[in-house]
Amino acid sequence: MRTARVRAPELRGRGWLNTGGKDLTLADLRGKVTIVDFWTFCCINCLHVLDELRPLEEEFGDVLVVVGVHSPKFEHERDPDALAAAVERYGVAHPVLDDPDLQMWQQYAAKAWPTLSVIDPEGYVVASMAGEGHAEGLARLITELIETHEAKGTLHRGSGPYVPPAEPETALRFPGKAVALEGGGFLVTDSARHSVVELAADGETVVRRIGSGTRGRADGASAESSFSEPQGLCLLPRQTAEIAGYDLVVADTVNHLLRGVRLATGEVLTVAGTGRQWRSTVDNHPHDAVSIDLSSPWDVAWYDDRVIIAMAGIHQLWWFDPVKRTAGVYAGTTVEALRDGPLPDVWMAQPSGLSASADGRRLWVADSETSALRYVEDGALHTAVGQGLFDFGHVDGPAAEALLQHPLGVCALPDGSALVADTYNGAVRRFDPTADAVSTVADGLGEPSDVVLGPEGEVLVVESSAHRLTRLAPGALSAAGARTVTGQRHRTERPPTELAAGEVTLEIVFTPAPGQKLDDTFGPSTRLEVSASPPELLVEGAGSTTELTRRLVINPAVSAGVLQVVAQAATCDADVEHAACHLTRQDWGVPVRVTDAGTGRLPLILRGLDA
Repeated sequence: MRTARVRAPELRGRGWLNTGGKDLTLADLRGKVTIVDFWTFCCINCLHVLDELRPLEEEFGDVLVVVGVHSPKFEHERDPDALAAAVERYGVAHPVLDDPDLQMWQQYAAKAWPTLSVIDPEGYVVASMAGEGHAEGLARLITELIETHEAKGTLHRGSGPYVPPAEPETALRFPGKAVALEGGGFLVTDSARHSVVELAADGETVVRRIGSGTRGRADGASAESSFSEPQGLCLLPRQTAEIAGYDLVVADTVNHLLRGVRLATGEVLTVAGTGRQWRSTVDNHPHDAVSIDLSSPWDVAWYDDRVIIAMAGIHQLWWFDPVKRTAGVYAGTTVEALRDGPLPDVWMAQPSGLSASADGRRLWVADSETSALRYVEDGALHTAVGQGLFDFGHVDGPAAEALLQHPLGVCALPDGSALVADTYNGAVRRFDPTADAVSTVADGLGEPSDVVLGPEGEVLVVESSAHRLTRLAPGALSAAGARTVTGQRHRTERPPTELAAGEVTLEIVFTPAPGQKLDDTFGPSTRLEVSASPPELLVEGAGSTTELTRRLVINPAVSAGVLQVVAQAATCDADVEHAACHLTRQDWGVPVRVTDAGTGRLPLILRGLDA
């Protein structure tokens, strides 16, 4: 659906990256097709969009400019140095505007991460879309705009404003996860250099590199193989490794694959995933591992006689059997939220770290977007620390009151406690289940993304933004070594939508991408799930239906809260033989304020080209 053209608001913020020090204006972009990408670097959906935009930037490089507008969720993401590190870490090859106070977010009426706005060569906003999966529709729109504005003489071909930064020389660049080797030494994923590195027992000396060091997905010998931003590592039990034919499983995150590595030779092979990102419906059946799509596997661990996968991209845990060569869903429904209970019907939010207890009974989970430490035991998911999607901070003490900030890693200790790589607090925290309490054992670290226990009981931290492994001081884990921090409590504060008490119409606006149509071959083509925090905000309207319009009743006794909305739509290619199927999905956490002047209608754009 197209509407009247609207002038694009001027781009203003705290500063620019990837421009060689120049502040850009819309006048500098006149004559180009511009995509404004509202993102935040904690958000896995935003990282998916970065990867979707890369081919478009390459194909339309002389007419297309992508501008990333970084509008943060977490307090740590407001730090300009942290943003600069993230831009390098994720290979962002376009200008980025720092929008710490979400001014541009408000000007462009964004309501979800990620949101894309398309500006034509004359400076008008011609399309807006939330979520991921828009590459095909964008390519068609860009082609249309090129034809229109070339004919009008308003299209200017040539190089864009991107200026690549210099790459510093370090042995590692944004390492992700690590495992200890039995004979001493460590394996670590060198994520920004797309490889796996073996380090000597000192945690510093490079013994060898597995992978070419350039972004790719090639199998084969060590020097010829390639990864794309790999993260988690899991050493298989010896007997399993002998049957499977490889020793190490690597979560090849951006490739949406699991890779196997034969450590004796360094040979790499694909063991799970097709390389396509998962866009399907949830089922609980086993699948042939190399025939099923995955979505940003972030960590892997051996538990329950299988490899468990932290499937960050769809807020689930999956399992992979390297002997049977099958894979399937282990926990989670793909709803992004915090809900405990029996597996698999639980809710998670971007699980990013896994570690099994020494006795094999408990699997610890770092659930990053809820800033939570959770665990699986006896077929159920429990929360040890964490309060929800929008509450975070650095607070120690009783677990019910403690707060983390976007943790990415966890390490089970022999005494039953767990160390947490509390990434955005720059700290390592310890949860003691006996005392049911949290303490800080180290801080001042550079975005710690994993914690690993060495063969002699030593503890090493993967300091991702410091590009190194750091050994914790002896005694740091003792009662005397730990300390209690009473830091700030934070809550994500985005501009709220003012709603009227009583009846409100929630309308999900969905327009299939050009060349697609709704697909009801396997049942209803759309689904809508609504919940609220606090639950009392909604008198009526919570739950799941197949309609994209819902009557809500807002409680006048609750002044504010968050509406959690999950919508999806199934489409297929229209008027073609062997039509491909697509599933579009978006999660919104909409802050609302209940006022007499509030609106009785809440429209959200799931997909399409709606200005």
